[in-house]
Amino acid sequence: MGEYVPTWIDPDGRVWELNPPGTDLFTLNSVSGYGITPVEVVTEADARGGSRVRSIRPQERVLTWPVRIRDTTHLGFLAKWRQLAESFAATRTRGPGLFRLTRPDGTAREVLAYYQSGWDGEPGQGHTEDTPVLSLLCPDPFWRDSEPTVLERQYGESVDYLNPYPNLSSGDVLGDTELTNPGSVEAWPEWTITGPATQVVATNHTVGRQFTLAHTLTAGQQIRITTRPGRVLGPTGLPLAGALQRPGSTLWRMAPGPNRITFAVTGGSAGTSIRMEFHARYETA
Repeated sequence: MGEYVPTWIDPDGRVWELNPPGTDLFTLNSVSGYGITPVEVVTEADARGGSRVRSIRPQERVLTWPVRIRDTTHLGFLAKWRQLAESFAATRTRGPGLFRLTRPDGTAREVLAYYQSGWDGEPGQGHTEDTPVLSLLCPDPFWRDSEPTVLERQYGESVDYLNPYPNLSSGDVLGDTELTNPGSVEAWPEWTITGPATQVVATNHTVGRQFTLAHTLTAGQQIRITTRPGRVLGPTGLPLAGALQRPGSTLWRMAPGPNRITFAVTGGSAGTSIRMEFHARYETA
């Protein structure tokens, strides 16, 4: 009660609950690296003395995470030790895992992480217990909500004839919609566009950016878009390099706080939909 619960989710999706002391696998109370995002402050000399700040860039985060594994027998301990070791080693070949902190109210924030060092075998241990002090590298240093924020709009029959594009909505004509990014820093959405459609224009008036996707989709066909890194995948899963209208298209971010967004579609009819989702991001856990 009243304590956070750390969890490791390895690249294969296996969940390792690291419970409070008293169990055979738990975290010591000395996790570090979960505070404000580290930054690099770039300066240049000022002729009047001191320096001037040229830029401030977020840097990768390193989590230090001490874990204790134990059992009443050596073979029982060894099985647990090897299994957990393999779950961290898997980040070398199968991509990052997730380090998640769940608070007493049930909310959770997480960060993508790679094993860096620490699983070495502690001197004087290794018979029925061991205490690795893990170092996990997080290339994206910002913490994110474990559950995404989702906005979905489907084709509506009502049309504003002053607008050359049929609008997408969940029932009524949609001109603008407001979606709040609850995070403290920008977030990068992912999109799923389901046909029929021949063109989609998505505008974020808050950040002053839009993109135009010009590609014919038949009923049920889908295009998936990631904004970081920028990538457009067609119905077959292959990249659609020329689908974004250039120049003038930017796969935009969600600013912290309210964002005013407009969707417009040509060639839409029953079954056309746009789904946007993002994980809100934060400076701290």
